[in-house]
Amino acid sequence: MHTRRLLLIAFLCLPTLSLAQLGFHLKPGQRRVQFPIEIVNNLIIVPVVINGQLPLKFILDTGVRTTILTEKAFSDILNLTYSRHFQVAGPGGEKLVEAYITNDVTLDMPGIHGQGHAMLVLEEDYLELRNYLGTDVQGILGYEVFSRFVVVIDYENRQLTIAAPDYYKPKKKFQELGIQVEDTKPYIHVPITLQSGTTLTAKLLVDTGASHGLVLDPFSDNRITIPEKHVNSLIGRGLAGEINGKIGRIQSIELGKYKLEEVVTNFPNPEDYSMTDSLLTGDVFRNGAVGGELLRRFTVVFNFPMGKMYIKKNQLFSKKFNYNLSGLTFRAKGVRLRRFEIVDVRKGSSGDLAGIEAGDELLSINGLPASEYNLNTLNTAFDLNPGKKLNLELMRGGKVIKKKLVLISQI
Repeated sequence: MHTRRLLLIAFLCLPTLSLAQLGFHLKPGQRRVQFPIEIVNNLIIVPVVINGQLPLKFILDTGVRTTILTEKAFSDILNLTYSRHFQVAGPGGEKLVEAYITNDVTLDMPGIHGQGHAMLVLEEDYLELRNYLGTDVQGILGYEVFSRFVVVIDYENRQLTIAAPDYYKPKKKFQELGIQVEDTKPYIHVPITLQSGTTLTAKLLVDTGASHGLVLDPFSDNRITIPEKHVNSLIGRGLAGEINGKIGRIQSIELGKYKLEEVVTNFPNPEDYSMTDSLLTGDVFRNGAVGGELLRRFTVVFNFPMGKMYIKKNQLFSKKFNYNLSGLTFRAKGVRLRRFEIVDVRKGSSGDLAGIEAGDELLSINGLPASEYNLNTLNTAFDLNPGKKLNLELMRGGKVIKKKLVLISQI
């Protein structure tokens, strides 16, 4: 389910724009607004209208400093002009991103008006967000929203509240955490206990634009060790290529009075992660990041202006941390995104043991056509309890084949 956890971070190689041009404001007479959101693969998707004409969907991401439109075709529809065209190169000078800057853009969400924005426009959706999220997503909003407002994310009820900082008072049941906003991104310092029993205070990025639960970089601190029980896996994709690493569990992470145990954690390989990590944080040191799989267990309040974060547990708090038990990574395709190609099979997983191969297309699960699922519900079907049996029909080389697999936990 979580092999796309780090998809969005690769956008952060793009240059910083002047924040002086940006201006989100509540509409006159309003101190707060609340509206429904979508939660897809633990990511927050909000409605955005560009220049009062084009309704799109954007991911709300604390890990991004500047508004991004993921495909130039959308800005071309509006006949936007571009003040700059540039390319971003990766290792060896290979081109990773071709992008443009457009200025004086209007961005509207329900009850919120944004005037005079600069926006980064990608030539194309290099990371295939539509295919790997299984829904139409056309952009990313970040620091411009969080810097001006108190933002309340109710994951359980799928509601977003945006309030003026001067009028927001935290409720008593919420746990307060201090955050440091460095290079436009929020960091917390919290105790983590590894499987070895070692406890340390880790500096972690709070990243609403990542669907993982927890990432720890072993090379940031020699006390961070990979648990003996782990699996090697594809854990994300960036502009520099696939991000591989190890998946295991830590004993616990403490967020104030809340303690979460047996947390599934990604330990990225340095050769894959070093470039991605530097793109994400620049010169800001950190030990890792917490993402949506952990955050969704709370109602989360970000108050960047005051350097505060508040959390209150919801009904998902006690849910066990699972990961992709099948070992299969799916890519949605087709006009309706209801065809599913298997693009990766983790070695030793139940999918691997069942003889499933990358390139197979899923036709049905236990007799139910795959077209009845969306990518989010499909991934959930393969993240059920260990021991669950699944009968699959697949298309391979033009022929229909049948496979049986039993979900197993490798960690």
